[in-house]
Amino acid sequence: FVQGLPFGLQARALPVILRERGLSLTGVGLAGALAAPWILKPLWAPLVDRYGSAAFGWRKSWIVPMQLCLALSCALAARLPAGALEPLLLTVLAMNLFAATMDIAVDGLAIDMLGERDLGKGNIAQVVGYKLGMLTGGGLLLWLSGRLGQSSLFWAMGALVLAIMLGTLFFREPDRSAASRTDARASVGESFRALWQVARQVARGRGALWLLAIVASYKLGESMSDAMLKPFLVDRGFGREQIGLWVGTWGMGASILGSVVGGVAASRTSIYRALGWTAALRCAPLLAQWWLVTEARPSAAAVVAITAGEHFCGGALTTAMFAFMMSRVDRRIGATHFTLLAAVEVLGKSPPSLLSGVIGDRLGYGWVFGGAATLSLGFLALLALARAALAPSARPARSPTMSSPSTHQSAIHKGTPPSQPKE
Repeated sequence: FVQGLPFGLQARALPVILRERGLSLTGVGLAGALAAPWILKPLWAPLVDRYGSAAFGWRKSWIVPMQLCLALSCALAARLPAGALEPLLLTVLAMNLFAATMDIAVDGLAIDMLGERDLGKGNIAQVVGYKLGMLTGGGLLLWLSGRLGQSSLFWAMGALVLAIMLGTLFFREPDRSAASRTDARASVGESFRALWQVARQVARGRGALWLLAIVASYKLGESMSDAMLKPFLVDRGFGREQIGLWVGTWGMGASILGSVVGGVAASRTSIYRALGWTAALRCAPLLAQWWLVTEARPSAAAVVAITAGEHFCGGALTTAMFAFMMSRVDRRIGATHFTLLAAVEVLGKSPPSLLSGVIGDRLGYGWVFGGAATLSLGFLALLALARAALAPSARPARSPTMSSPSTHQSAIHKGTPPSQPKE
């Protein structure tokens, strides 16, 4: 939830604020570069895996300080003058840095805790908690700021982070993470050479290039569309409160429901099949968004219905994808390995988001939403081509001490993570 607050602010609230201040679509799109820490976090992920306090909690040693820093940055943003655009952007960048670092530790904690058949449900908890934070930071608080002023958004965010930090202090990290940590320290070592080792492990895996292509491309169209939807609604005459309620609140509520459906699907069928179905469903609302451009003043009902549909399908696909990614992780270096795949995911969806404003300024919204639908249809073809390369040739035996590459391949079809080290 805490991690979702600043990203919801950037993805949902900031585009509205920037567009209301007269920033060009190009500038609104380029503001997506503030998410750079989410791409660069593999550079310091080995530190998060390697260092911590066993007495306080290995993962908590990073989670709690990052929550405190995030709360302080919210207080700083609340004190900024209303017209201070550059300091505001720098503060949002700092928020993303703290949230991305905390994400490494939280993912590591999830990998430590999740058992054989917990992958789908565990990722429901991960994604839904994150999206509840996005709903609050980019929806409810944006709506509140329209009534009480911009500073109220940041004061409320800081108060929520502090409240949850107090709860985190009382959270007792499970003992089973100690066994995973021992293996992680033995594998990661004491230097950043671990990052290269993980990258080599990913590259040597069966179907590695297909895996990276799928992770990097599944959000191409969706990220292009999402970046320009809020400015599009502003230009069509809708106000901040309406956009915050429709996109940031109702839309995110639909996304949370979709995340639950995607997690259940990944638990009850093969993860790859869940990816295919959710990706196919996601194309329909993106095509409907393309149709919205033809309307000089879209009706509120059409905007809400299409936005909710897009968020529902996107949420289902996201949970299925994260379960797929986690099924490929070597638990000895879980946080570093998953962080590397997560960075590929963020890196893949960033260029369309950054370029969407340039396309919108030069060619119009029709090219933005049309391109988004086309990219999403193309992803379906990629899934079909990659299926044979990622399918296991035989069901492997289970290792008693660590997961082998063949175990990772089997996990794609069982919907379960590789086996954990014996305790």
